[in-house]
Amino acid sequence: MENTNRLRKILTSKEFTLFVTLVAIVLLFGSISPNGAFLKPRNIRSILDSMTIYTLFAVGGALVIISGNIDLSPSYVGAACGVLLAKLLNDGVPWYLVVPICLLMGAAFGVLNAVLINEFKIQSFIATLTTGTFIAKGLVYLIPDGVTYQIKDPVVVWYSTGKIFGFVPITMIISIAIIVIFGIVLAKTRFGRSVYLIGGNANAARLAGLKPKKLSYIIFACSGALGALAGMLYAGRLKSGSLVGTVDYGFPAVTAVILGGVSLGGGTGNMLGCFLGLLIINGFNNGLLVMGVKPYWQDVASGVLLLVALTIDYFSTRERKIRTTLSSKGGMGQ
Repeated sequence: MENTNRLRKILTSKEFTLFVTLVAIVLLFGSISPNGAFLKPRNIRSILDSMTIYTLFAVGGALVIISGNIDLSPSYVGAACGVLLAKLLNDGVPWYLVVPICLLMGAAFGVLNAVLINEFKIQSFIATLTTGTFIAKGLVYLIPDGVTYQIKDPVVVWYSTGKIFGFVPITMIISIAIIVIFGIVLAKTRFGRSVYLIGGNANAARLAGLKPKKLSYIIFACSGALGALAGMLYAGRLKSGSLVGTVDYGFPAVTAVILGGVSLGGGTGNMLGCFLGLLIINGFNNGLLVMGVKPYWQDVASGVLLLVALTIDYFSTRERKIRTTLSSKGGMGQ
């Protein structure tokens, strides 16, 4: 009986549904792509490699959304940190000082977001969109002042483009390590349980002795720092500070997070679901690319996936609220 219940729980889980969806996408494009190009090892590596930058944004985004907020600034912060990295390296600052400076800049943006949300009571959507599209994006142009700085530092180029054993990108190892670490933190630590609790019910969290405001500063700082790391890896991969940078990475990452089962209502989701969501979106977009679909149709497809994810999230949240209400009424009746 116990094994049956465990199997039923697995088969009805969000992660299993995502896995089945991923398998369906692989089978579909594997069968219709020219000469089976979708399933060739080089293309599989391309899919996994393209996920690395998205993964860092998705981890930070998931952390914030689970806590009951949303952060739309990291992709812009990443772009700003990318050009800052390039400029400081060209100014002769050693990489081991530049990297912490950029991470601190990302964390500072996270703290700024938390200040706007906690102290000025601005909605997280508006606060983070403002700091991203105005302040961080403004810095993208102010820092280089019209100059495109090349990145030639061997260490930065190595960790951004290098490969272990000749075929495993270092960026992939970094992104997998990040998602595993934060997955363990969320699932196994007191901090992780606190994140779920403040996202699910901030008032209950306060009654339990937690400090949602203090936690939000840490969470947003982590999100900003991860955005900065993503921006540095992207700039290192391009070997220059790009004015566009990681700006376009934000919404696909949020889409993957929501598709992966992290509810916009907060309090639910995990890193495994986020990882599967990333695989689905990157695999789907790559499949369209292999089939010769024009890039703007890929954007349309990503938008449709976001709408599907939001719709699923809406009904899942509503069902969860109904169950909670019925459970509360049942408890009162007893």
